[in-house]
Amino acid sequence: MAERAFTREDLERLKEWDTPTICNGLEVVMPERRAIGFTVEPMVAADRTLKPIVGLARVGTIRAKEPPRGKVANRLDWYDYVAAADLPTVAVLQDIDDRPGYGAYWGEVQSTIHKALGTLGCVTNGSFRDCDMLAPGFQLLGSRIGPSHAHVHMVDFGKPVNVCGMQAAHDDVIHADFHGAVVIPAEAVRKLPDAIALVARREKVILDVCAAPDFTPAKLREAIRRSGEIH
Repeated sequence: MAERAFTREDLERLKEWDTPTICNGLEVVMPERRAIGFTVEPMVAADRTLKPIVGLARVGTIRAKEPPRGKVANRLDWYDYVAAADLPTVAVLQDIDDRPGYGAYWGEVQSTIHKALGTLGCVTNGSFRDCDMLAPGFQLLGSRIGPSHAHVHMVDFGKPVNVCGMQAAHDDVIHADFHGAVVIPAEAVRKLPDAIALVARREKVILDVCAAPDFTPAKLREAIRRSGEIH
């Protein structure tokens, strides 16, 4: 088992918060990442009601518009790569066609296979289909929904990818829900709960004033001042 700065329980705890809240916490513990490390393009979730997914990135590239040209990655080797993890995983697949999402890699079969391999879901700039037949609880975030898999095939895997503006590499911690996805640096995992609690305390001062029947702009101004004094 790999030595890590966090445990399975640490990752499980991060499912308590949505992805925007995780981003808020990261702004506290790693302010230098305030504008990087998360998806910045519109994404579609297969199921908006699912809890957030948190796992180690399994990264790869795909194409679908045309048949493979020359040697490509063996999908069975990809499955072995995905399964060789001591913690739950999240697939992060970059569609490198000039028109990403032309054909869907993800559907009933692939979601079922990957769930059996220990994968919680996928983040991709490609498309997915079979929305009513996906493996139960398996989350998919893609750029769009499409009807066909066309010539979809794995090009390569294990190398860094860029999905909707989020750069991810093998074993990065990925947090994702219907809002999008973010990479959590390993050293930030255990710091996030306290950081999130701090942000919540700061926000509560403002929210309480706004909800009060005697709200005034002056009281809002004072609340914002006080929130900045909470450490």
